[in-house]
Amino acid sequence: MIDLAVANAEETFGRMREPLAERGIRVHHVPASERVVDLTDPPWDPDEYDAGFVYPGRLMEGGVADAFLEIPWLNDHEAVLTSRNKAEVLARLERADLPVPQSVYVSNDVAEAALTDVFERFDPPVVVKPNSTTRGVGVAKAGDLDSFLGICDYLSLVHDYRATGDRSFLVQEYLSDAVDYRVMVLEGEYVGAVERRLPADALADGQWKHNVHRGAEATGVDLPRRHRELAKTVADVLEIPFLGVDVLETDDRLVVNETNARPTIDEETKYEPDFYDRLADAIRSTADATREG
Repeated sequence: MIDLAVANAEETFGRMREPLAERGIRVHHVPASERVVDLTDPPWDPDEYDAGFVYPGRLMEGGVADAFLEIPWLNDHEAVLTSRNKAEVLARLERADLPVPQSVYVSNDVAEAALTDVFERFDPPVVVKPNSTTRGVGVAKAGDLDSFLGICDYLSLVHDYRATGDRSFLVQEYLSDAVDYRVMVLEGEYVGAVERRLPADALADGQWKHNVHRGAEATGVDLPRRHRELAKTVADVLEIPFLGVDVLETDDRLVVNETNARPTIDEETKYEPDFYDRLADAIRSTADATREG
């Protein structure tokens, strides 16, 4: 029996617990944040768990937990940090000749003239996106130069992503009619996908972010081969074992918008039938690599 530490939210922990138990893996919820940890009397023993699911999202708290747990992670610190850096992901994918949205990376502070030049490269509106945040936090849309500069002023004043000290942001084209997919890849194989869509009333109210945490609904879909192969190539380029790849599709384009190395585990019906078999095998391989070492 393998003991697996899961630092994700309880929703993910709850969904994976029974299917993995059926495959010889005990799942333990080991939250690293929003708690008190006595550094001289830690709550974990180094031989308590065999492996971790994915490295904690709050990297400072993750470092503390990792020091005490002394376990390998299916997605380690480097994988989470790479995926969290949206600009780095897009740069790596662009160098690999993979399709990405038109994007400009801005590292604060930048002169107004330079920001004006950035805005004028696009057909408005543009999307302004903090480089390191998740769940759509801080993402804004600007339809004119004054609004855009106001958002940039705000970011210059208050934006400092605490986990990494990151003060940079992205300016991207807005693909208004794009369909939003989250495609899941596990150790190089496609294992499922969802389409994320806002309810009609939310769209009527002016909402436009397709994040599930912002009210979008995620529906399992059977994607064409083209979409699957693109997501698999993204995971291969980034060298991340378990990856959510966010793909936007318009009438004539398919682009990679973001990635997530700490994806939420969804309902089992939204994955391929052998998803949990593959996940259990990946966890065993992660645990075995350390034992052999």
